[in-house]
Amino acid sequence: MATSAKQKKLRSKKVVERSTNAVIYVILVAISVIWLFPFVFLIMQSLRGELGAATNYFFPKKWTFDNYIHLFTQEGVKMNGTVTKLPDGYNFLTWYWHTLVIAVVVTIVQTLIVLVTSYALSRMRFKMRKPLMNLMLILGMFPGFMSMTAMYFLLQLIGLTQDFSIIGLILVYVGSSCMGYYICKGFFDTIPKSLDEAARIDGASRQTIFFKVIIPLSKPIIIYTVLTSFMGPWGEYMFASLIANGSAKYWNVAVGMRDMLQREMMGTYGDSFQRFCAAGVVVSLPITTLFFILQRYYVEGVTGGAVKG
Repeated sequence: MATSAKQKKLRSKKVVERSTNAVIYVILVAISVIWLFPFVFLIMQSLRGELGAATNYFFPKKWTFDNYIHLFTQEGVKMNGTVTKLPDGYNFLTWYWHTLVIAVVVTIVQTLIVLVTSYALSRMRFKMRKPLMNLMLILGMFPGFMSMTAMYFLLQLIGLTQDFSIIGLILVYVGSSCMGYYICKGFFDTIPKSLDEAARIDGASRQTIFFKVIIPLSKPIIIYTVLTSFMGPWGEYMFASLIANGSAKYWNVAVGMRDMLQREMMGTYGDSFQRFCAAGVVVSLPITTLFFILQRYYVEGVTGGAVKG
């Protein structure tokens, strides 16, 4: 009797577990569908051959790759059956190249700064270390747009707006790099300090320890830092639109795509919405590809850096 009661208890427990798992899976599937819907819609509309923004239907009535072809060939846009010439400097490939250059330069410099800062705060002990860390954390809590006006006038004074906005953007994005030290420092804290001590006994300098001991063990956090550094300038709009205002040939892709959408809403160009969707697909490809390839290291970097603070 005792064995039968125990078996019933185990069966009921399994039924509860299966029911709970089923509910969880249903919720996850529903969340996935909601999350994927904007991306699927973007792809569908980028392949649509009808003019204007789609409001009453999801799937295109006419399928075409012309939106991608026009996006890269910079052909004129259609409006009321006629082709209108694009404004001077209105070139998606140029915007894409500018964004790529900015993102790559910022990623390299910012990753190096974050790694060096995190290593110094993790391994070295000096006066005002903790107050400095707390100060950087507090400053990082304030949104960046609070200082946009001041930074714009400063860049304008030294001539780094409009035609030189690319240099200005790189300086701004790199300027606060060290404040992103927290996760990286937490990861370095998990690496035993005995490795540093053993290397110092063998006569290694701080520089040698950093590059020959710490960096080879820090692949996950380096990839995490690279991805976060790349994603920031890749899709940034607010400050880029401010300092490159009035100079279309020096826009990044976010500012150019916003202009496409604005022209569609104003009725200036008829197929700007389709080009906007095609541009969204093209812009999302690099970061999506990088994330899927490096996803395992990204997760390891986040979880490893969250162990210690």
